[in-house]
Amino acid sequence: MIGLEDRRSLAQDIQAAHAAGARLHKACEVAGIDVRTLQRWRAGAGLQRGDGRPQAVRPTPGHALSPVEREQILRVANQPRFADMPPARIVPALADEGVYLASESSFQRVLRAHGQTQHRGRAKAPRASRAPTTHVATAPRQLWCWDMSYLPAQVTGRWFYLYLILDVYSRKIVGFEVHERDDSVHATQLVKRTALAEGIHALDNKPVLHGDNGATLKATTVLAMLHWLGVKPSYSRPRVSDDNAFVESLFRTAKYRPQYPEKGFADLQAARQWASDFVHWYNHEHRHSGIRYVTPAQRHAGLDQEILQARHALYAQAREDNPRRWSGPTRDWSLIKTVTLNPERTEVQNAALTRSITQPMAA
Repeated sequence: MIGLEDRRSLAQDIQAAHAAGARLHKACEVAGIDVRTLQRWRAGAGLQRGDGRPQAVRPTPGHALSPVEREQILRVANQPRFADMPPARIVPALADEGVYLASESSFQRVLRAHGQTQHRGRAKAPRASRAPTTHVATAPRQLWCWDMSYLPAQVTGRWFYLYLILDVYSRKIVGFEVHERDDSVHATQLVKRTALAEGIHALDNKPVLHGDNGATLKATTVLAMLHWLGVKPSYSRPRVSDDNAFVESLFRTAKYRPQYPEKGFADLQAARQWASDFVHWYNHEHRHSGIRYVTPAQRHAGLDQEILQARHALYAQAREDNPRRWSGPTRDWSLIKTVTLNPERTEVQNAALTRSITQPMAA
């Protein structure tokens, strides 16, 4: 959009060049505009009043949200259970209750109009890193990740130690413990209890357990227990935390939850209670963005396909009821069948190439 002063300046320069013998279309090409644009400026009021598009009064589309619908969206989004959720999680949650109010983008526009879309977290922007060895999971109990994280006490210099084991396919936390000291004995017992709880002894193909290069997770006692259980160990590259990205992301989610005490935990019991509450919320209430916004427990139990099919049917009905509000297909609620830990570089490049071929070019 060219301002009024720039329009007049361009028109004068083009007129001077044309009067000096230059061809009009060449002069316009050098100025960066089309001949038709110059003609439209001269024929109308483009050189007197400028561009009128920003001030133009446009009629409200017939399929736009009504004031009542906008108020309902705002009221639902501000309910206590949705107060800390983005539209991408609110809409699937409502869909599971058989309710469809509007699309995620409509929720976003309504919230933006009321100044409720500002980021409230303390997270920093992620940094990209090259990918190491690949592991692929197509079902639960095939690939686990684990790590240990520090939980600060209210006494400066004192810490509690949170151990977590995550099923990569379902994103379910299948094992966790909190202790007062970092010890390979705790890691050994956690692996044993988790394997028994998940029924690993009955599986023909034992899971891979991926962790970092910390001394605790690579201790002899831990390796001996993994060998006894038949669990195959896997490790990240030294000093590359992104190689264990699923668990690192999980710890980030935990420590940026509103319930996480910024001043630290009063004692071990408080830390364990917080961990128990977080794991229950994460497994049974948190709709995970990486698995089509179902809960990890639902996916771990194989319930996600039925839930996603119900969502697809609800969206299809909503589109049929109000087709003018949909410019394309409904949201993709297909089942994610494969999850990859640290995809190889060639795989990422091939996926990007496939998207560029199958998707139309931007105008």
